[in-house]
Order: sequence, then structure tokens, then C-alpha cells
Amino acid sequence: MNSPLDLLDRPAPTAPADLTLRRGAARVLIDNWTGASTVPSRTLYPHQWSWDSAFVAIGLRHLSVRRAQRELESLLAAQWADGRVPHIVFNPALPHDAYFPSPDFWRSSTAGRTAGAPSSVETSGIVQPPVHALAAWLVHRADPAESRRRGFLARVRPRLAAWHDYLLGRRDLGGGGLAAVVHPWEPGMDNSPSWDRALKRVDPSPPDTFRRADLDHGHPADRPTDLDYGRYVRLATEYREAGYDDRVVRHRFAVEDPAFNALLIVSEFALAAMAHELGLPARRHTERAAGLTRALVDRLWDEQAGLFRVRDLHTGAPVDERTVSGLIPLLVPRLPEHIVRRLHTTLTGPRFSAPATHLVPSYDLTGHAFDPTRYWRGPAWFNTAWLIERGLRTHGFQTDAERLRTGFLTEAGRSGFAEYVDPATGAACGTRHFSWTAALTLDLLSTDPKEAGS
Repeated sequence: MNSPLDLLDRPAPTAPADLTLRRGAARVLIDNWTGASTVPSRTLYPHQWSWDSAFVAIGLRHLSVRRAQRELESLLAAQWADGRVPHIVFNPALPHDAYFPSPDFWRSSTAGRTAGAPSSVETSGIVQPPVHALAAWLVHRADPAESRRRGFLARVRPRLAAWHDYLLGRRDLGGGGLAAVVHPWEPGMDNSPSWDRALKRVDPSPPDTFRRADLDHGHPADRPTDLDYGRYVRLATEYREAGYDDRVVRHRFAVEDPAFNALLIVSEFALAAMAHELGLPARRHTERAAGLTRALVDRLWDEQAGLFRVRDLHTGAPVDERTVSGLIPLLVPRLPEHIVRRLHTTLTGPRFSAPATHLVPSYDLTGHAFDPTRYWRGPAWFNTAWLIERGLRTHGFQTDAERLRTGFLTEAGRSGFAEYVDPATGAACGTRHFSWTAALTLDLLSTDPKEAGS
């Protein structure tokens, strides 16, 4: 029986690719490489970000398997003793005002000591979606001989397993078998309307207590508001003051996010594949993937809406917003068939179909909070498009997958590898020369669409 991950990993095509686009994407990754890892952006995001590095490694494997391995290894070197992989690893050569919240805000090596934060490097105290095991497996498959020679899987697998143990242990805050996120930055979709109601419970930190570095490089109309940012700061401050200990802190923001848990499921399958490759028992990971899939469906699926919902753990109720997070579980290999069909109908319907770009908006095009340029409140992102493209191929929707792939490559090149774009016009938003946009462009150029669904 083939692994469920087989559809996510195909060899480079023999047909010619768009060399201009390939060279442009490669140039972005070369320019953003620091010697040990890749920054998302030299201006807006000058440190190492967790899920960014996973997506970057997926693309780097087509340029240099060794560099792709190094990308993941450098991130995992900053893992905490409790298993968490922090969402930022700070570059000590940069001044603190290069980004906020800065290392002196998080104070990981002191405030996080009890939770097992490393003393040798400063990090944030929160996490991002667990796409890392999938990335590591795809990097291994790019050159298995080189991976075996360097013992890559043998070194990263225990760290990745500990990461998943943290999420399924300390972060099962709802008791239903899913991992919870405790800050809007953790699901990676920082400013989603899904968080609005929960954030209203949070008193914002006063604006004179922090300075937003993001506005030095991003337009205020595209970024979260000062009010929301104050709430982000308050939540992070409270977590820090509790020593980043999930057993102690009273999380005022705690939700179960569909995309976060879908990526955990796919990465559990990746850990099973790694275990099989290393001659180790894989059953634990396949059973956890199956259990997570059942919990995802039982707790977050909304049949009437035709997508998965965020669940607010304070109220116990689903959040009445339709976002791209609710479509990303299409990536999960063994979803019930009727759910796959409903997801496909929602994806191709008027709420998420942007014909001019063929990309997927981050929020319902007809929704009350839709904004085509403001962070995660409507713009189309390239990493979510990549995930959904793979999900479409996983479940046999080849024509739709190819349409999305073509739209991705067209808009990535036309926008200068932008962070995200207006879904209706393709106008570039956020920073340019963005690493995961370039990396995933390389991956789609190196994947044969004729083989991807076979």
C-alpha cells in the first residue's frame, strides 16, 4: 500500500520549465540566506521564522538538499526542552529594534527557563503550524542517498516527535484530542476575522508601551490595527509572565484551528514514513494521524457551511467565519469522501473562487470582514495555495489543481514573489522577494503535474 504522502512528493519533471521564473525564485532564496537559515524578508522579517523555514526547505531541496537540511536543522537547534519549536529564532547580530516583539520582550532564556528554553539562543515563546515533519520527509525524498549518508532523518526525527508530543500533550487544552493555539500568531494567520470575537476578551496593552517595527516596512492599511496589536502584545506578555508554562497560565485566547491540526495530521504521516525508513515502529504515528482526523471531523467540521470551523475553547462553540483555514484540511489523505466533496464545492464556489487570479482568498469574498489587502482578512497567500493545490491532487481533482498551480506561478512571477496579493487583481501586497513564495514556486516548477495525481 502506498504511503498517503506519495501524492505530496513527485520527482522533478523532464519537460522544460520557465527558466526565468526559476532563476528569479532561486535568486530570492540566495539573497535571503544568512549562512545557517533563510529569513522570510530582509526588511520586514529579518530573523528565522518557524513555518517559513519549513516551506523554504521544501523549495530549497530542488536547489541544494544540504542547504534544505541545514534550514530545518538550524530551526530545530532552538527547540525547547518541553518539545516546542518556537515561532522565531532571533539573529543576535541584529539590533533589537529590527523587529518587534524583540528578544528583550520575549526574554526566552530567562522567562522560559522552567519550560526548557535554550540558554544559547533567544527565541519567541509561542509556536507556529507543524509542517516541519512533512518538510523533512520531502527533503529526504529529494536525495535519499545523501540523507542516509548524513544521518539526516535519524537526527531530526526524535526532535520532530518531541514537537508533536508537546502539541498533543500540553496543548490539548480542549481535551478532545486536537492541539490548541494560544495566540493569533500561532496559526500563522495573524489577523484572521476568526480571532476577532475571542480577542475582544483581551484588554490591549497601551500603545505607548511598545513600538511597531512592522509599520516601518509595511503600509498601515495592509497591517493589523494598533488595537489588535495591543491585544497581541498583552497575550504574549501574560504568557511570558507565566514562564511560558501551559500548565500554569490561564490562556485568555485558546482555539482549535483546522489548518494547524490538518498539518499536524499530515506531519504525523510523515513521521510514520520516517520511522519505516529507519526501521522503527510506525504504528504510533499512523494511529495518531487517524485519531486526529476523527477529532478534526467531530469537533471542527460544519456540514452546512461546507468547511471546517475554528472552535473557541472558552465558549466551546464554533466561530461563525469562513476562512482558508477551513479549506486546508483538504490536504488530509483519509478524509471521509462526502467531506472531500463538500470542501471541493466550497472551494470552487462564489465564496472562495477568484477567477482573475485563480488563487484562494484568505477569507470569504462575500464575508462581512472581507478586505482584499489587509493581512489575512482577504488577500491570497502563496503558502495556503500550495497546500490546497496538494490537497486537490491528493483527492483526484487534477483540473482544479492545475488551474491553481498555473495561477500561483503566474501571480508569483508577476508580483515579484510578493508576500501576498489581492485575490481579484493580483496586485502585490506586503513585502516583495518573500522567501516562501519563491521556495514554493520552485517546488511547483519542479513537480510534474502529469505525475502528481497518479
